Amino acid sequence: MRIDLNSDLGEGFGPWKMGDDAAMLGVVSSANVACGGHASDPEVMYTTVSLAKSQSVVIGAHPGYADREGFGRRVIPMSVGEIERMVSAQIGALMGVAALAGARVRYVKAHGALANLAADERDVAEAIARAVRAVSRELAVLAISGTEQEPAAIAQGLKVYSEIFADRGYLPNGRLVPRNLPGAMIAKNEAAAARLLEFLDSGLMTVVGGNPIPLKAQSICVHGDGEGAVAMARHLKDALQAAGHLIAPFLTIP
Repeated sequence: MRIDLNSDLGEGFGPWKMGDDAAMLGVVSSANVACGGHASDPEVMYTTVSLAKSQSVVIGAHPGYADREGFGRRVIPMSVGEIERMVSAQIGALMGVAALAGARVRYVKAHGALANLAADERDVAEAIARAVRAVSRELAVLAISGTEQEPAAIAQGLKVYSEIFADRGYLPNGRLVPRNLPGAMIAKNEAAAARLLEFLDSGLMTVVGGNPIPLKAQSICVHGDGEGAVAMARHLKDALQAAGHLIAPFLTIP
């Protein structure tokens, strides 16, 4: 089976560094690059997309709430129109910087609290999809599997790919366990790999407090901001390849 590994990268700001982007780009096949909302700035964006291009990693925009202090993990009260304009501005910012680096942005994946809100609220998912379509109909959407993000993007005529999370726990309704609750994070590499292999074999995702649920995925996310993120990504890639899975981008290299 062909499967993509993606990670949220470019999440530093000025002199502040988050994660080891260079190492992670040697492992993953797609990179979700922060666009100046929850993190990043023009220099960080340029460095990240340049590194991704040099490693033949597909580049995606990762827009989120303009909340660096909360790292985009707090819901900021906004109208759907404000969300639409915020997302389009952030995508455009990354595309502009990528053009300077001779790179191309291929898809959009919403970040953090914005993504979780769009998972349940169709009007928010539609605002994000409209923003993507307005910027470029050639952009695809990487959506959380089994959420409102998928049909909203399809309704806008966009190509949609679904993802699951290697290092996050799931609830019986298919949503991620909130980070402040037990079971939210999967920190052990072996446990994360075992769950992924079981999912890829069965199509069923293990959840907290319930029976496994069906999900679909063309991509697996490993968050890039954790202390052991690179080690987990390498362990997962090795485990998946050992089981016969091909690690490759869900979109072709331009």
